[in-house]
Amino acid sequence: MNSSRRTFLKTAGAAITFPTIIPSHVLGENAPSKTIALGQIGCGRIARDMDMAGLMKCKGARYVAVADCDITRANLAKTFTKCEKVYQDYRELIADKSIDAVVISTPDHWHAQPAIEASFAKKDVYMQKPTALTIDEGRCFAKAMAMNKTVFQLGSQQRSTSQFQRACTLVRNGRLGKVHTIEIGLPGDPSGGKTDKMPVPENLNYDLWLGSTPDVFYTEDRVHPQKGFGRPGWLRCEQFGAGMITGWGSHHLDIAHWGMGWEAMGPVTIEGKGVFHTTGLWNVHGAYDITMTYPDNVKMHIWEKFPNGIRFIGEKGWIFVSRGAAKMTASDPTSPGKALKALDASDPKLLISDPSSEPIKLNCWEGLHQQNWVNCIKTREETNVPAETAHRSCSACLVAHIGMKLGRKLIWDYKTETFVGDEEANTHLKRVERAPYGVRRAFERLSS
Repeated sequence: MNSSRRTFLKTAGAAITFPTIIPSHVLGENAPSKTIALGQIGCGRIARDMDMAGLMKCKGARYVAVADCDITRANLAKTFTKCEKVYQDYRELIADKSIDAVVISTPDHWHAQPAIEASFAKKDVYMQKPTALTIDEGRCFAKAMAMNKTVFQLGSQQRSTSQFQRACTLVRNGRLGKVHTIEIGLPGDPSGGKTDKMPVPENLNYDLWLGSTPDVFYTEDRVHPQKGFGRPGWLRCEQFGAGMITGWGSHHLDIAHWGMGWEAMGPVTIEGKGVFHTTGLWNVHGAYDITMTYPDNVKMHIWEKFPNGIRFIGEKGWIFVSRGAAKMTASDPTSPGKALKALDASDPKLLISDPSSEPIKLNCWEGLHQQNWVNCIKTREETNVPAETAHRSCSACLVAHIGMKLGRKLIWDYKTETFVGDEEANTHLKRVERAPYGVRRAFERLSS
């Protein structure tokens, strides 16, 4: 509007009447009443490559605010998303009443707490995997989502991808007969990382970044690169995560659970061993070999020497599913040996089936994973990966990690979420949380 038109409208006021309601077809999906206002928590590599990039393509949602402990990254995200507000403390973003839903793309140790706080603030949640660092954290998270009827989606995007949906549908409909073994290939992590103490950058709130984990000195290889968005060092430090067993395991064990109908269950025994790095800063597991037994005596064998993917093996052969040559991010690992097919079988005929004749249907969205969440916020329906499902896939990874740590057979009661007859193993179900932060502390304060 030019100045003369602005003046005319101001002075004409009462002489001109405008409709008080604009027909919905004029604004369509972009009508303010239909648009979900998003807040982004964590603005690093995965946020840029996956979450913000995906949600900016979604119909019916737009970013209005971003937050990151590193204010430099927060400001870059503000420019990237073209949003209006930027915060260094995510709690201010959660308190912002203009925001309907939050996206959590933080390091693993900062997943469950902001999810719980957002849930009690009546904001829906999209969160990167894994859901938590411990079983106790995960149960607090799942309880909060249920109590507040939060529309939750885990960033386990394989569930929204056609080949994983097809593989799980075939297995659930008995295409392999009785399944007796599931082989899962995951990558490992290398040792390394510089241990030199460094001054904390002025742009980083390091105490907030550490959160509930112990107070340790700053070094760049413990946090994230100060230049660019390369793979961060925290991924390889047990203080902040469990390594690839949850990093990629959350994806693949989730598909195994889906294919077998185990979304509310877990393993009953765990036997594992792993190599944990002792030189340099990075101390998550490298090589590993884990076997878990599930109900009906189905064995799940997880080994870094298997190709990266999931192989269901039954009486009539096997079906293998993976991402194939596709990469979700530039740092996705490649599998050893020849290039993988996204969907493969011992006999190609196992993959041929008329979907209309299959009695078991997997009611799921296929397409942009984030769009499924946005759609469900509006309908209040369940997403492809709701909170309890997400917790169960993460908890299976966590008990596998405990099995690697202890190196002996463990008996797991997935109903009570405790180890049977093993007090030492049960000490691994929670961590001491540094005040004033902490998942348990936040849940008890907000739920009381």
